[in-house]
Amino acid sequence: MTKPTLLALCALFPDQMEKLEKDFQIVRLYKEPDPEITLNAVKENVTAILATMGNQIQANLINALPNLGIICLKSVGFDNVDLQAAKDNNVVVTNCPDLVTADTADTAIGLLMNVSRRYVELDAYVRVGRWQKSGTQPLGTSLGRKKVGIAGLGRIGQAIAKRCEAFDMDVSYFGRHKKDGISYPYYNDLKAMAADVDYLVTVVPGGEKTQNMVDMDVFKALGENGYFINVARGSVVNEQDLIKALQTGIIKGAGLDVYKNEPNVPDELKTMDNVVLFPHVGANTYETVEAMGNLIIENLLAHKAGKPVKTPVQ
Repeated sequence: MTKPTLLALCALFPDQMEKLEKDFQIVRLYKEPDPEITLNAVKENVTAILATMGNQIQANLINALPNLGIICLKSVGFDNVDLQAAKDNNVVVTNCPDLVTADTADTAIGLLMNVSRRYVELDAYVRVGRWQKSGTQPLGTSLGRKKVGIAGLGRIGQAIAKRCEAFDMDVSYFGRHKKDGISYPYYNDLKAMAADVDYLVTVVPGGEKTQNMVDMDVFKALGENGYFINVARGSVVNEQDLIKALQTGIIKGAGLDVYKNEPNVPDELKTMDNVVLFPHVGANTYETVEAMGNLIIENLLAHKAGKPVKTPVQ
């Protein structure tokens, strides 16, 4: 019996890919010298797609695969998929919603700590010999008793909040609705919250509703002693406004894990000492990446067997 074809736009760990090969004919499109020719050759056979946030899965691709039944995302986010086109074609979309929470929250705290205490800069300070030559070390900013405002208090936002509390920081949050059972001060106005905090952390989903929600007005409200931390999507911030705010001292610094046109990071950001840049590491740990792969395999095999998938995108 011919195996169904899995169109892989990204890879899992090697042993996980080997496991999938028992049930699927895998087309590793990311390795093909001419992906378009390869896709045209296999499009009638593709029943499943494996992808991550960096892969755009829009209506033209979905419509071109007549036997596509499931899209499995190696991410919690799904704004790279045309969900309406998937629905119209009876294609199930799955993601990895709970597995990334702790590690993404750790990434946010890592950015917050590094930009505040200047750890990345201090590492370079030691490596290039400035400690021996000058002795005077750059001073950082203490976290204790500072105020942090979190835009988006979902699972990850709440995990960040708990970590901030451990540093003796006062937490507030912004969202479309006040959350039941949450005691943190709530704001329905992002600019108003920014004016009241020292750190603004964004953890909202990407998409049209949040595009450029953090702009110059928000940065001006955050102020010259304020820091901006982004572990959401590059699209939630007006990148040119951010660059200008950093260059002119409108805000004090920024810690960024996401960018508008990844993996392309504006050169202006690379030259600033008051910015810490991560390459969208989010939840990239061995443990989480392995768990995500196992969940994807579980979803793919369940769908192949005609059973409900574990984590459908609602």
